[in-house]
Amino acid sequence: MSADSSNIPPYVRKEEYEIDRLFRALVKCKGSDLHLKVGRPPMLRVAGSLQALNRGPIDEDEMDRILYEFMNERNRKILQETGGADFAHIVKVDELVWRFRVNILNQMGRLGLVARKVNNSIPVFEKLFLPQVLEELCKYSQGMVLLAGITGSGKSTTIASMLDWINHRYKKHILTLEDPIEFTFTEDKCLINQREIGQDVCDFMTGMKHAVREDPDIILVGEMRDRETFETAIHAAETGHLVFGTIHASTAPSTIGRILDLFPQNMHRALRSALAFNLKGIVAQKLLPSIKEGVQRVPTCEIMMINPTIRKLILEGEDEKLADAIRIGYEEGMQDFTKSLKDLIDAELIDRETAMEVAPNKEALKMAIKGIEVKAPGIL
Repeated sequence: MSADSSNIPPYVRKEEYEIDRLFRALVKCKGSDLHLKVGRPPMLRVAGSLQALNRGPIDEDEMDRILYEFMNERNRKILQETGGADFAHIVKVDELVWRFRVNILNQMGRLGLVARKVNNSIPVFEKLFLPQVLEELCKYSQGMVLLAGITGSGKSTTIASMLDWINHRYKKHILTLEDPIEFTFTEDKCLINQREIGQDVCDFMTGMKHAVREDPDIILVGEMRDRETFETAIHAAETGHLVFGTIHASTAPSTIGRILDLFPQNMHRALRSALAFNLKGIVAQKLLPSIKEGVQRVPTCEIMMINPTIRKLILEGEDEKLADAIRIGYEEGMQDFTKSLKDLIDAELIDRETAMEVAPNKEALKMAIKGIEVKAPGIL
């Protein structure tokens, strides 16, 4: 999907960097990620697989030159102090503006780079092959919606699609805190302010403190990575805001434990109460290679809506029963990875081999493919 040339940010720089040739190659090859490592040729991820560009390996001098050239003073300092730096980079390719999420890293004493291409045009649910039930999570006036998954699982794209769905339907103020900004929104019915950590505000914690005084209806927290950020986000949800955030967790039920791990044991009971009464839903997501022509990857999604049953299980600490509660909640729009994978197979978006490779419960998926329904046990 091409970037939107009508939404060129006013701060697009005029300089030309040596590394921009590699970003252009990524765009022209329709790749998603660029990898640079000393001693290897530049690598592109295309349709989910890594492939090398047809050139020689990058030596240490070339790597230092091309990376330090396009980092600003702040990012050089962060790299020196922490061993890594994250920032956005913008490149013009054939009159279109493309945005990249860049990570500079140290590995074995040498610099390297991983960059993700971000589309400026935000796809709708249908083009992302996302379940329509996600619309229901966009209709709340307050609470918290979490997107779970590993890096590169499409969480940011899904949240952008959800926020843009709101943008085209409601007159609200959307405030985002991102590190770095990925998708840039074109305002429709909503007023949208996007703040980048490091450029517009020093850190997430400060940004969240400011946010509650900036009259937002909806707040996007790019990543809930520590206790302080999560505490401020849950407070915003409790005080009448709809908060979207991402978190690193492999499944919707395991997200509860992942959040609890950020806090000491003596806070878990109060935190469970806050989660039970403020969470609206958790969507866990993975990206899979597609067999449909013209579609590179599709998401498989596990969706846990917070109904009375799930709220009770969270309050009572019975997280091991949440998976069964999701299966019981199919009629309410919930789904586990087994149902999602079965639906993707039926829609001829993925093949059975891919589904089996990633299925958390292979036997359950085999039975689902055969049309055998596995009844969830009583959980209350």
